[in-house]
Amino acid sequence: MKNLFEATTVKGRMAVLRADSARQWGKMNAAQAMEHCARGMELALGDRRPPRLLIGRILGPIIKPKAFVESEPMRRNSPTVPGLKVEDETDFVRGRERLCGLVDRFVASGPGGCTDHPHSFFGRLTPDEWSAWMYKHLDHHLRQFGV
Repeated sequence: MKNLFEATTVKGRMAVLRADSARQWGKMNAAQAMEHCARGMELALGDRRPPRLLIGRILGPIIKPKAFVESEPMRRNSPTVPGLKVEDETDFVRGRERLCGLVDRFVASGPGGCTDHPHSFFGRLTPDEWSAWMYKHLDHHLRQFGV
């Protein structure tokens, strides 16, 4: 499965993204998407530790196997973990630099750097699952802007 421990292709795609790239779905602009993805990376690194959602406790085990299928990208307009939504205006260049720094930190720390805190919807994830999910999440938002 594609994963973020091999981040070169994702970072290359992030470099192509522009502040004025038109979204193909959703409400965020490119700058907001970079901040949103940075907040997602903070989940995987353990910098953000939101509580488990009741709906995730119920549906997470059912949806997780379907969400982690490699050949299936994340669905458009998928629900967002509370605290990751970005509705205010953000600086695109700073957001992309912040996200790249978090990706570099994730890659450099390897599996041992992944949080053991459960994902708020899916529950406990292994380092390989965190890496695959972060790749899918970044891929999802890069595809959102045609990159």
